[in-house]
Amino acid sequence: MKFPVFNLQGEKSGQEVELPDDIVKIEPHKHAIYLAVKRQLVRTRQGTSSTKTRSEVRGGGRKPWRQKGSGAARAGTIRSPIWRGGGRAFGPKPHPYDVRLPAKVKKLARRSALAARAQDGGLRIVEDFNFDKPEAKNLFGILKGFRNDKTPVILLLADYNTPMHLSARNIPHCTVQKSSAVSTYELIRHKIVLLQKSAVEPLVEVLKNA
Repeated sequence: MKFPVFNLQGEKSGQEVELPDDIVKIEPHKHAIYLAVKRQLVRTRQGTSSTKTRSEVRGGGRKPWRQKGSGAARAGTIRSPIWRGGGRAFGPKPHPYDVRLPAKVKKLARRSALAARAQDGGLRIVEDFNFDKPEAKNLFGILKGFRNDKTPVILLLADYNTPMHLSARNIPHCTVQKSSAVSTYELIRHKIVLLQKSAVEPLVEVLKNA
Protein backbone atom coordinates (compact mmCIF):
# COMPACT_ATOMS: atom_id res chain seq x y z
CA MET A 1 0.00 0.00 0.00
CA LYS A 2 1.46 3.34 -1.06
CA PHE A 3 1.37 6.46 1.10
CA PRO A 4 2.11 10.01 -0.06
CA VAL A 5 5.01 11.82 1.57
CA PHE A 6 4.13 15.20 3.09
CA ASN A 7 6.48 18.16 3.38
CA LEU A 8 6.86 20.27 6.51
CA GLN A 9 4.01 22.55 5.42
CA GLY A 10 1.56 19.65 5.48
CA GLU A 11 1.32 19.41 1.68
CA LYS A 12 1.98 16.41 -0.55
CA SER A 13 5.53 16.47 -1.91
CA GLY A 14 4.84 14.16 -4.87
CA GLN A 15 6.86 11.29 -3.41
CA GLU A 16 5.39 8.00 -2.23
CA VAL A 17 6.45 5.32 0.24
CA GLU A 18 5.16 1.76 0.12
CA LEU A 19 4.32 -0.17 3.27
CA PRO A 20 3.74 -3.95 3.16
CA ASP A 21 0.10 -4.93 2.77
CA ASP A 22 0.47 -7.65 5.40
CA ILE A 23 1.10 -4.88 7.95
CA VAL A 24 -1.24 -2.02 7.03
CA LYS A 25 -4.04 -3.87 5.24
CA ILE A 26 -4.77 -6.57 7.79
CA GLU A 27 -8.02 -6.66 9.75
CA PRO A 28 -7.16 -5.08 13.13
CA HIS A 29 -7.39 -7.66 15.91
CA LYS A 30 -9.33 -5.73 18.55
CA HIS A 31 -8.86 -8.24 21.35
CA ALA A 32 -5.09 -8.33 20.89
CA ILE A 33 -5.06 -4.52 21.03
CA TYR A 34 -7.15 -4.63 24.21
CA LEU A 35 -4.78 -7.09 25.88
CA ALA A 36 -1.68 -5.10 24.93
CA VAL A 37 -3.15 -1.80 26.16
CA LYS A 38 -4.35 -3.46 29.37
CA ARG A 39 -0.89 -4.92 29.96
CA GLN A 40 0.85 -1.57 29.55
CA LEU A 41 -1.58 0.34 31.78
CA VAL A 42 -1.56 -2.34 34.47
CA ARG A 43 2.24 -2.35 34.58
CA THR A 44 2.22 1.36 35.51
CA ARG A 45 0.62 0.53 38.87
CA GLN A 46 3.14 0.54 41.73
CA GLY A 47 1.41 -2.13 43.79
CA THR A 48 2.71 -0.66 47.07
CA SER A 49 -0.63 -0.37 48.94
CA SER A 50 -0.36 -2.13 52.29
CA THR A 51 -2.37 -2.60 55.48
CA LYS A 52 -1.60 -4.42 58.74
CA THR A 53 -3.26 -7.67 59.74
CA ARG A 54 -4.20 -8.45 63.34
CA SER A 55 -0.81 -10.07 63.89
CA GLU A 56 1.04 -6.94 62.71
CA VAL A 57 -0.82 -4.30 64.74
CA ARG A 58 1.03 -3.30 67.93
CA GLY A 59 -0.55 -4.49 71.20
CA GLY A 60 -3.33 -6.93 71.91
CA GLY A 61 -1.18 -9.55 73.57
CA ARG A 62 -3.42 -9.87 76.64
CA LYS A 63 -6.92 -11.32 76.63
CA PRO A 64 -9.31 -8.35 77.31
CA TRP A 65 -11.47 -10.24 79.80
CA ARG A 66 -12.02 -13.76 80.98
CA GLN A 67 -13.64 -16.27 78.67
CA LYS A 68 -16.79 -16.89 80.73
CA GLY A 69 -18.92 -15.12 83.31
CA SER A 70 -18.75 -11.50 82.15
CA GLY A 71 -21.85 -11.66 79.96
CA ALA A 72 -19.94 -10.16 77.06
CA ALA A 73 -18.94 -11.95 73.91
CA ARG A 74 -15.67 -13.82 74.20
CA ALA A 75 -12.61 -11.95 72.90
CA GLY A 76 -8.99 -12.97 72.66
CA THR A 77 -7.36 -9.68 71.57
CA ILE A 78 -8.23 -6.01 71.20
CA ARG A 79 -6.52 -6.04 67.77
CA SER A 80 -9.23 -8.17 66.15
CA PRO A 81 -10.49 -6.72 62.83
CA ILE A 82 -13.91 -6.08 64.42
CA TRP A 83 -12.37 -3.81 67.09
CA ARG A 84 -11.53 -0.17 66.60
CA GLY A 85 -7.77 0.08 66.14
CA GLY A 86 -7.55 -3.57 65.14
CA GLY A 87 -6.02 -5.14 62.08
CA ARG A 88 -7.49 -5.08 58.61
CA ALA A 89 -9.11 -8.26 57.32
CA PHE A 90 -8.26 -9.09 53.70
CA GLY A 91 -6.56 -5.72 53.20
CA PRO A 92 -4.18 -4.95 50.32
CA LYS A 93 -0.58 -6.13 50.41
CA PRO A 94 2.31 -5.14 48.11
CA HIS A 95 2.34 -7.24 44.97
CA PRO A 96 3.32 -6.78 41.32
CA TYR A 97 0.73 -6.02 38.69
CA ASP A 98 1.48 -7.76 35.44
CA VAL A 99 -0.28 -9.36 32.49
CA ARG A 100 1.81 -11.82 30.55
CA LEU A 101 1.36 -11.92 26.79
CA PRO A 102 2.98 -14.17 24.17
CA ALA A 103 5.37 -12.36 21.86
CA LYS A 104 3.16 -13.13 18.86
CA VAL A 105 0.16 -11.49 20.51
CA LYS A 106 2.19 -8.35 21.33
CA LYS A 107 3.39 -8.10 17.72
CA LEU A 108 -0.10 -8.74 16.38
CA ALA A 109 -1.46 -5.98 18.60
CA ARG A 110 1.13 -3.48 17.35
CA ARG A 111 0.50 -4.41 13.73
CA SER A 112 -3.24 -4.13 14.30
CA ALA A 113 -2.89 -0.68 15.89
CA LEU A 114 -0.76 0.56 13.00
CA ALA A 115 -3.20 -0.93 10.47
CA ALA A 116 -6.10 0.79 12.23
CA ARG A 117 -4.33 4.15 11.98
CA ALA A 118 -3.46 3.55 8.32
CA GLN A 119 -7.04 2.62 7.46
CA ASP A 120 -8.66 5.58 9.23
CA GLY A 121 -6.29 8.10 7.62
CA GLY A 122 -4.35 8.88 10.78
CA LEU A 123 -0.98 7.64 9.45
CA ARG A 124 1.08 10.26 7.62
CA ILE A 125 4.57 9.93 6.15
CA VAL A 126 6.60 13.15 6.48
CA GLU A 127 9.93 14.31 5.18
CA ASP A 128 12.91 13.91 7.50
CA PHE A 129 13.80 16.85 9.71
CA ASN A 130 15.95 17.31 12.82
CA PHE A 131 16.88 20.10 15.20
CA ASP A 132 20.37 20.84 16.50
CA LYS A 133 18.85 22.33 19.65
CA PRO A 134 15.36 22.31 21.21
CA GLU A 135 12.97 24.22 18.94
CA ALA A 136 9.49 23.93 20.43
CA LYS A 137 8.15 26.85 18.40
CA ASN A 138 9.36 25.38 15.10
CA LEU A 139 8.03 21.91 15.92
CA PHE A 140 4.68 23.38 16.94
CA GLY A 141 4.50 25.19 13.60
CA ILE A 142 5.19 21.96 11.72
CA LEU A 143 2.53 20.06 13.67
CA LYS A 144 -0.09 22.73 12.91
CA GLY A 145 -0.05 21.56 9.29
CA PHE A 146 -1.22 18.09 10.33
CA ARG A 147 -3.56 18.53 13.31
CA ASN A 148 -5.72 20.78 15.42
CA ASP A 149 -4.12 21.97 18.65
CA LYS A 150 -5.90 19.40 20.84
CA THR A 151 -5.53 16.35 18.58
CA PRO A 152 -3.04 13.88 20.10
CA VAL A 153 -0.12 13.35 17.73
CA ILE A 154 2.98 11.16 17.89
CA LEU A 155 6.08 11.76 15.79
CA LEU A 156 8.09 8.62 15.02
CA LEU A 157 11.82 8.97 14.36
CA ALA A 158 14.40 6.53 13.04
CA ASP A 159 16.51 6.96 16.17
CA TYR A 160 16.45 8.77 19.49
CA ASN A 161 17.09 12.50 19.09
CA THR A 162 17.45 14.57 22.25
CA PRO A 163 16.63 18.01 20.74
CA MET A 164 13.50 16.60 19.13
CA HIS A 165 12.32 15.03 22.37
CA LEU A 166 13.00 18.24 24.30
CA SER A 167 11.18 20.27 21.65
CA ALA A 168 8.01 18.21 22.13
CA ARG A 169 8.15 18.24 25.93
CA ASN A 170 6.12 21.45 26.35
CA ILE A 171 3.77 20.95 23.39
CA PRO A 172 0.34 19.71 24.55
CA HIS A 173 -0.78 16.30 23.30
CA CYS A 174 2.49 15.64 21.45
CA THR A 175 4.88 12.70 21.84
CA VAL A 176 8.17 11.87 20.10
CA GLN A 177 9.30 8.24 19.95
CA LYS A 178 11.57 5.86 18.06
CA SER A 179 9.52 4.04 15.43
CA SER A 180 10.95 0.64 16.39
CA ALA A 181 10.01 1.18 20.05
CA VAL A 182 6.50 2.57 19.64
CA SER A 183 3.89 0.68 21.67
CA THR A 184 0.36 -0.40 20.87
CA TYR A 185 -0.97 2.01 23.50
CA GLU A 186 0.83 4.98 21.92
CA LEU A 187 -0.49 4.13 18.46
CA ILE A 188 -4.05 3.86 19.78
CA ARG A 189 -3.92 6.89 22.10
CA HIS A 190 -2.62 9.27 19.43
CA LYS A 191 -5.11 9.94 16.65
CA ILE A 192 -2.39 11.13 14.25
CA VAL A 193 0.82 9.19 13.66
CA LEU A 194 3.53 11.16 11.84
CA LEU A 195 6.15 8.75 10.54
CA GLN A 196 9.35 10.22 9.23
CA LYS A 197 10.49 8.78 5.92
CA SER A 198 13.72 7.39 7.38
CA ALA A 199 11.77 5.77 10.23
CA VAL A 200 9.66 3.59 7.93
CA GLU A 201 12.26 0.87 7.45
CA PRO A 202 13.04 0.31 11.18
CA LEU A 203 9.32 0.06 11.93
CA VAL A 204 8.68 -2.41 9.11
CA GLU A 205 11.70 -4.46 10.16
CA VAL A 206 10.25 -4.88 13.66
CA LEU A 207 6.75 -5.78 12.47
CA LYS A 208 7.36 -7.86 9.35
CA ASN A 209 8.14 -11.06 11.25
CA ALA A 210 5.05 -10.81 13.50
